[in-house]
Amino acid sequence: MTPPISILIVEDDAEIGEFISLYLAAHDIETKVAANAQAMDAAFSSGAYDLLILDLNLPGEDGLSICRRVRSERRIPIIILTAQSEDIDKILGLELGADDYIVKPFNSRELLARIRAVLRRTETPNAVDGRAVGQAYLFSGWRVDVLAREVVAPCGIKVAMTGAEFDLLHALCENPHRVLTREQLINMTHGPTTGPFERSIDVLISRLRQKIETDPKKPAFIQTVRSEGYIFSTHVARA
Repeated sequence: MTPPISILIVEDDAEIGEFISLYLAAHDIETKVAANAQAMDAAFSSGAYDLLILDLNLPGEDGLSICRRVRSERRIPIIILTAQSEDIDKILGLELGADDYIVKPFNSRELLARIRAVLRRTETPNAVDGRAVGQAYLFSGWRVDVLAREVVAPCGIKVAMTGAEFDLLHALCENPHRVLTREQLINMTHGPTTGPFERSIDVLISRLRQKIETDPKKPAFIQTVRSEGYIFSTHVARA
């Protein structure tokens, strides 16, 4: 029997935390609410979670700092909660490794959809979802293992990737030598959405270049096509 999804919610507003918790419970998702970073750390030390929902406006250690710290310590997917006026915080959150964001006030059905989308993107793919078991991509000595969701550098070292970074690299590997617009990349990695996610693709591209390019300022693989988007300019083979 598949264990239920378990989500840790870091939210200092008790009403919002309870609302999210009750709504997700109605959809067979277990939750625990932590009001601050200290309570979150205690929750992590006593249990395992499939996803973290993180409010940015928290007392004590703020959400951006928590996001940076959690991403450096764990591979757990992160969805940040942010106010409508905090566009810069959305971008910063994505730069620090968050996989998605949702704006307050939010629709509960949208939150559930975002959770499911992030979990789908970060779970281990298998034959059931249409991808071949063991599928991998090879380019210039790099190996992108779709089954294990691992990226291995030419030197043999595994390169840590967030779920969003891996999905973007996967999309590029599936479409080498093809100019992809930001909108196309959004649809391939996040699904249709609105807001500053077009800018988030630029953030993800920058993060990915830092990890796979010898000189991120003069990229050999992920090249910008002015006024159009990006192109993955390297030969890609399937293994």
